[in-house]
Amino acid sequence: MTNEEMKRDFESAHIKHVHFKSKLRSFLFGNGGVEGPLRDPEQCSLGMWIAERMRGGGPYAHLPESRLFDQQHKLIHKEANRLMDMQRAGLEEAAMAGIEPLRVISDEMASLLRTIGAKLRREA
Repeated sequence: MTNEEMKRDFESAHIKHVHFKSKLRSFLFGNGGVEGPLRDPEQCSLGMWIAERMRGGGPYAHLPESRLFDQQHKLIHKEANRLMDMQRAGLEEAAMAGIEPLRVISDEMASLLRTIGAKLRREA
């Protein structure tokens, strides 16, 4: 994979992550939507990207940051489930107030993506 292809691949992952956050925010504001990809880290588009690239024989699986990214991805879905359950229970304000831990995880994920991308470009 060329550096340009790798750059586009990581940009795509970042967009998938931003899209997830947007869909979750929309759900928490009461706009509904399909819950599966928000609740299950294996159903969301970023989860599929991780499965292909950061696990097993994937091209990024050799980096320890990839495993950490995968863990953070699962954690953000755990937090999303907690917030969605609160919203479903009629605790909309509490769900929105509880979004801060999710932001921290999200920022860590974005930082890890940058770190992994930079390491891979140096290896190339």
